[in-house]
Amino acid sequence: MIVNENVKKFVDESAALCKPRNIVWITGEEEQLEGLRRDALATGELIKLNEELLPGCYLHRSAVNDVARVEDRTFICCKNKDDAGPINNWMDPKEAYEKVGAIFDGSMKGRTMYVIPYSMGAVGSKFSKIGIEITDSIYVVVSMNIMTRIGNKVLEALGNSNDFVRGLHSKADLDADKRYILHFPEDNTIWSVNSGYGGNVLLGKKCFALRIASYLGKNEGWMAEHMLILGVQNPKGEIKYVAAAFPSACGKTNLAMLIPPELYRKKGYKVWCVGDDIAWIRVGEDGRLWAINPENGFFGVAPGTNMKSNPNALLSTKKNSIFTNVVHNLDNNTVWWEGMDKNPPENALDWKGNRWTAACGEKGAHPNSRFTAPAVNCPCISSEFEAPDGVPLSAIIFGGRRAKTAPLVYEARDWNSGVFVGSIMASETTAAATGAVGVVRRDPMAMRPFVGYNMADYFAHWIEMGGKIAKKPKIFNVNWFRTDDNGNFIWPGFGDNLRVLKWILDRCEDKVSAKETPIGYVPNAEDIDIEGLDGVTVDTVKELLTVDPANWKEEVKGIEEFYSQFGDRLPAELREKLNDLKARLN
Repeated sequence: MIVNENVKKFVDESAALCKPRNIVWITGEEEQLEGLRRDALATGELIKLNEELLPGCYLHRSAVNDVARVEDRTFICCKNKDDAGPINNWMDPKEAYEKVGAIFDGSMKGRTMYVIPYSMGAVGSKFSKIGIEITDSIYVVVSMNIMTRIGNKVLEALGNSNDFVRGLHSKADLDADKRYILHFPEDNTIWSVNSGYGGNVLLGKKCFALRIASYLGKNEGWMAEHMLILGVQNPKGEIKYVAAAFPSACGKTNLAMLIPPELYRKKGYKVWCVGDDIAWIRVGEDGRLWAINPENGFFGVAPGTNMKSNPNALLSTKKNSIFTNVVHNLDNNTVWWEGMDKNPPENALDWKGNRWTAACGEKGAHPNSRFTAPAVNCPCISSEFEAPDGVPLSAIIFGGRRAKTAPLVYEARDWNSGVFVGSIMASETTAAATGAVGVVRRDPMAMRPFVGYNMADYFAHWIEMGGKIAKKPKIFNVNWFRTDDNGNFIWPGFGDNLRVLKWILDRCEDKVSAKETPIGYVPNAEDIDIEGLDGVTVDTVKELLTVDPANWKEEVKGIEEFYSQFGDRLPAELREKLNDLKARLN
């Protein structure tokens, strides 16, 4: 194993700070990983599940105080506070290193320090980036093995380069009051301490692939986006790719692994999943945008995932997966969660490890319980999943959950109009999420929690990228969640969303016309295919496509309020697009 001097220096400094008992370099060999899993079984960090029903699968429980990403403990640490922007928490880098360095000091005494070389993207691809994560958690090692490409092959690809992201993680005491997730974009560094939950400690995921990568992308001329990537194959065998951004609870994973309606399957339509969460996007030599999924696995929310809502996601978890904070079915040593089926186990432990039955009235699985599953398990994984250059994008799609405002689908007039559409993205809260229903939360490009620098500069980067793309993809907005006056969803959603994707791709090839509205172009109702849809008529589609100027005038007030926090840093192009919208509405 050849280790370059920059990596050695990072490991030596981390060891001097954390003072572990010993250091283990992760080679990526199965024999080493299997030994670590055995060690984790001995300490209870992992629980082996039924080898016949769930081969290679394990149950993991995080601490009761450590079950989700902690936005209030997540910081961007850059020299100038304005560079972090009004949406991020900011800490001065000098203060951060001192304050959290004191927490790291001796945090691994008596423990093993694991060094994980990992690649985001296929090893050796010019699209890919390399990270070194140092951790004292076997759960992190075996999860990073699922979520990224790890081991000696990554060090070989790195060679003598100093271009890698330094990630330091320690569970320390799992003290919630001393829990910090720190990003130092100017130093290519991530620090995470006092957490053992995946979203805070699998540093390749949101920390690197979005927060650090978005900053790298700004400086290097590419984009790191919170987007799924899917391919739609038509009956001729042609595949067109789209990237799509949705805030949480808007069906992102379901769309990424969409199963076409039977009518479409019989005609020969197929949908291929390239990625369910993150897209790194660059301008190719042909002038088009090309996207890769930098991840190697899925880190999905378990509750509600079932054979009806998302069979491909559930099937992805059937081998070599890790389940976190779900119900342990003791009768057959498998797992269960709310919404999996209507047969909760009678002899079970809840996510905390306590005796549980459905009759007790408490949820058995934590609402944010997770599965970590290899992407290769997914029945609809794309043949281009490992393609070093990624896939070419025909369209970019934004979406949100809006009861009345946004139509089923509309197309932005041009690239900058599309950036405007992404920048004003919003979802209305549901009853499940908060006491107040229908509160609009702005989540631009679904990146609100994940931009590693000032969001106004992020918008400017999108506009700047538009100038570099000779063959720009069209940009669309979708809303599967329009409701009638009784609060019932009008559009069936799920697999039938392919009908909208088909119109989008037809628009990209100028095969269908559209109607101009104040917000952009909407389909002619007759061009949305409703063949075989029960209860959906052309009139239903017309209702789904209406644009009410009164609703949008209210929307403009919310946009102005949101934009106001960015002051002079907001790109003039977006202010101009907002003024254009106001003029058209009047």
